[in-house]
Amino acid sequence: MTDVTDGVLHTLFRSDQGGHEQVVLCQDRASGLKAVIAIHSTALGPALGGTRFYPYATEEAAVADALNLARGMSYKNAMAGLDHGGGKAVIIGDPERIKTEELLLAYGRFVASLGGRYVTACDVGTYVADMDVVARVCPWTTGRSPENGGAGDSSVLTAFGVFQGMRASAQHLWGDPTLRGRTVGVAGVGKVGHYLVEHLLEDGARVVITDVRPDAVRRVTDAHPEVAVAADTEALIRGDHSFGALDIYAPCALGGALDDNSVPVLTAAVVCGAANNQLAHPGVEKDLADRGILYAPDYVVNAGGVIQVADELHGFDFERCKAKAAKIFDTTLAIFARAKADGIPPAAAADRIAEQRMAEARGR
Repeated sequence: MTDVTDGVLHTLFRSDQGGHEQVVLCQDRASGLKAVIAIHSTALGPALGGTRFYPYATEEAAVADALNLARGMSYKNAMAGLDHGGGKAVIIGDPERIKTEELLLAYGRFVASLGGRYVTACDVGTYVADMDVVARVCPWTTGRSPENGGAGDSSVLTAFGVFQGMRASAQHLWGDPTLRGRTVGVAGVGKVGHYLVEHLLEDGARVVITDVRPDAVRRVTDAHPEVAVAADTEALIRGDHSFGALDIYAPCALGGALDDNSVPVLTAAVVCGAANNQLAHPGVEKDLADRGILYAPDYVVNAGGVIQVADELHGFDFERCKAKAAKIFDTTLAIFARAKADGIPPAAAADRIAEQRMAEARGR
């Protein structure tokens, strides 16, 4: 446990990836809850970010994920123009085995104890029904069902926003904001990915998918037999499937999809997907640029969901949210323009814009 603590303290106080305002370790023995709540910044307002429920290999991995995700939410909320800072929570364990009403209520009480500094919502492993339970003991909960005053599934607008990012990428690279005739590979067709596939097909794209869960793949192919399937992510990005080389690669599962192994073999000219923290480590953004691959920063294009759950706090209106999410197209183009003007990768350009907004908020 000493190594875990040392690692956390190093990240928080001495790493460039640190600077978090608060990290809370939560445990409720009666329900089996073990959770981490990380608040990166409240410069723009209360921290907003989802709750991930996942069977991490180690507690250290869980804390590291919470820290990375919370930091990413600060940048995502800033780029989305929201008056919210960044936070994230992770619950350690397999949700299929240990998720209970008692555990969710215990978690909700921990969130409530922060007095509104952190507003929670859904993420991997948590769903609208779970947020309804959490909301029974915590008023700082969003992503609830319409029956309970919420906005419902935020995956719909997350996928819509990613599609807007793809359209902007196509405009920047090929001079036309359409995916018609392009081959798009989607890795992960769960919550967000299967909605993204719908947008792509409607726009005339050729789509190839992969997912570790056969049932997720089957749901898409049953509805759309024209969609191709790759054996795994490596086969997808290499073009080892019936559609061949990709034009666009969309990572829509867990983070770290772009690393020292995947980037050198990518066939795509564009990477634009829904997954958080796609860059496995600093420097990958330069590797992509060196290969001439256009990277649409993940926290910019996948902000549709957080736009929706933020709007829920003020009385949800779907059309208002969709209009805000549509602006991801313009924001993505502005990032590409800033990157070209400054001679830096798009990920660095997005960071600069987000950091400027947070710095201006702190100076007020």
